Amino acid sequence: MQYFRPTSLADALAIKADHDVTILAGGTDVYPVRTARRAWGDPAHRPVLDITAIPGLRGITEEPGGWRFGALTTWSDLAAAGLPPLFDGYRRAAREVGGLQVQNLGTLAGNLVTASPAGDGIPNLMALDAVVEVAGKGGTRTLPVQAFSTGYRSTALAADEIVTALIVPKLHGARSTFLKLGARKYLVISIAMVAAIVVTNEAGTITAVRIAVGACSAVAQRLTALEAALLGQPLGQAAGLVTAGHLADLAPIDDVRASAAYRLAAAESLVRDALTDLAATAARRAA
Repeated sequence: MQYFRPTSLADALAIKADHDVTILAGGTDVYPVRTARRAWGDPAHRPVLDITAIPGLRGITEEPGGWRFGALTTWSDLAAAGLPPLFDGYRRAAREVGGLQVQNLGTLAGNLVTASPAGDGIPNLMALDAVVEVAGKGGTRTLPVQAFSTGYRSTALAADEIVTALIVPKLHGARSTFLKLGARKYLVISIAMVAAIVVTNEAGTITAVRIAVGACSAVAQRLTALEAALLGQPLGQAAGLVTAGHLADLAPIDDVRASAAYRLAAAESLVRDALTDLAATAARRAA
């Protein structure tokens, strides 16, 4: 096996262009997948490109238009960051991803690139309207998170590209939440999960809302029909406006964790709970 650990992004991109490599950042997915393959009698594996020695890829910075999360920023970095209520849901997800060891090593970008339907960060990034920055030999480009995940464990990354950052635009007055259901409280793969962001005016009327559901389709999905229905409605009444039809585009599957029907019902309940949670937060802030 070849192992590369470049100290510059340019060198990493050259290696990526010339070799079919597995990128190593936190390693919280790479090593378990490799172990599982070997256990099933498949010793083959690709060369490893370790990007942890490249400077400038870790950290959270506020910029004029939003926040930049370097590709090597960890869940623990996010959980400890002093960020506005816009990120409350994403930070809650950070505290619920695996145990502390996983949170200390696992990266936000790695969770996105793995493209698991149950990746806790992905619906949060969709609700945040995040943009993915990727670099390749031809230069740097950006694309929306919704366009980045193209299917089950597949992304829009070109063969020579590496994710360098996640960028979240500012949304004045926004607050968010994140809820997930699993077989137990910790160290669990989600059965269903919901990320929601809302903005209200002084009267408590919804002026902006984004809701994304994960683990209920090959990729996480925004509930755009529900978002449209909630605009102009009082936040305190929003949970009661949710119907099964608003989740009609989801396509959950039956697996060892839950049936498709259970997943769909759970997602509907979680959406209502998320809106109730946001309304309660708004009431506490107003009190």
